[in-house]
Amino acid sequence: MTLRINHNLAAINAHRNLQANDANMSKTLEKLSSGLKINRAADGPASLVISEQMRGQIAGLTQAIDNSETAVSMVQTTEANLSEVSRLLTSVRQLAIHASNEGVNNEEMLEADQREIANSIDTINRISTQAQFGKRKLLDGTNGALGSITGNGLEFVTAGLKTKDSSKEGFEVKILQNASKANAQGTVGLTEEAIKGGETLMVIENGKTAQYTTKADDTADIAIKNLSSEINRNGLDVTVSLDAGGKVTVAHNQFGSDHSFQVSSSTAGVLSKEAGQIEVANKGMDIKGTLNGESATGKGQVLTGIAGALNVDGLTVRYTGQAGTDGEIPEGGVAIGRAYVSQNSLNFQVGGNYGQTAGISIGSTHSKNLANNVSNSSGFKSLEEIDVTNFQGAQDTLKMVDSAVNQIARIRGDIGAFQKNTLESNLNNLRVANENLISSESVIRDVDMASEMATFTKNQIMSQSATAMLAQANQSPNQILRLLQ
Repeated sequence: MTLRINHNLAAINAHRNLQANDANMSKTLEKLSSGLKINRAADGPASLVISEQMRGQIAGLTQAIDNSETAVSMVQTTEANLSEVSRLLTSVRQLAIHASNEGVNNEEMLEADQREIANSIDTINRISTQAQFGKRKLLDGTNGALGSITGNGLEFVTAGLKTKDSSKEGFEVKILQNASKANAQGTVGLTEEAIKGGETLMVIENGKTAQYTTKADDTADIAIKNLSSEINRNGLDVTVSLDAGGKVTVAHNQFGSDHSFQVSSSTAGVLSKEAGQIEVANKGMDIKGTLNGESATGKGQVLTGIAGALNVDGLTVRYTGQAGTDGEIPEGGVAIGRAYVSQNSLNFQVGGNYGQTAGISIGSTHSKNLANNVSNSSGFKSLEEIDVTNFQGAQDTLKMVDSAVNQIARIRGDIGAFQKNTLESNLNNLRVANENLISSESVIRDVDMASEMATFTKNQIMSQSATAMLAQANQSPNQILRLLQ
């Protein structure tokens, strides 16, 4: 054994171990005091990266849960206002039915009905302009896709959530095929001989039948008017007319291939080609065209951008004119106007990552925007114009109110489905995902207190042992003094 004074290797070794034990005990104390296994990157670089990503996800999911809950509250507020609009429309419909009871009503009663209806319409308008969630208006049309049109015979119907904004350039509307009505036209005139012989004309539409057999003293005009009366009485949606040559024409009142009817006549050629045979009318055609150069589907006079279209998905317009020269459209189609869309639909961040959004479009419930484009004899263009002070007005008001009720019901159905199937379903998913992510992040980052306490006890004992051994090592040079004595 060699003895040295300048370098006490035993003390140096004990001191090194003491430093290591003290460092380990400090780390253990830090973990026990913070409750975290990873307090700095050096504690586990790879684990830190993963846990930080998870923390970002957890924070995002937590906020997304709050977002969805707020969105549910907003949708419920909107639906509550729409429910009141529906109740008011039901009241208006009841008044219109009362006003239609012409045999009992007098002018004062009709005026009273009209005043009450006007009051209900004012209330609907007030709800439309005042319903709000915080400072955001709900039913004034600012939360949907607004549109306008340029072009004769072209009307804006609606735009969807996926329709792009085009408020500056607009979307070109091009017609490739005009819409037409189902029709049946006789090839021979309704002659006096046929009338005196008791010509039987029959029209069948949607399961309803109108039939008239001419009388000897009828004229062609009288016969057609009587047939028209039967058509109206039985509720057929067709119109019968007589041209200058005495030929009978029956046309469906609605455009498109979905509407048809059958005809029959007791004389060949007056309506049916074969005497007494029931024949199907010539089929109507749906409109065909493009929106902004993209494919669109046609139904009747309505043209709608296809699902998945780049710009015009959900855009719907109606064309009531006839494109081309005398209805003949050249190859390549005819541009008849442009549709301008201002996209203001509501978008909600319902997930913790980029692009995880959901949206809904809520249109205006103002009376001027309800029951638009409803065909009626009184010329009402919207619910705002209804008037029940005469029988025809009361009847047409029923048609307008029914359309408005369906319109509000569709809006309520859309936001109800959005709440149930998008927001609430997403909330359930978010809560489960958040719980699982927190559990995963805890496994990576949180310390096992029992295990760490055992480690701390070990490090504490080792530190005390190293301190004792350092003291012993420092006593070793004292043995050299004995050699000097």
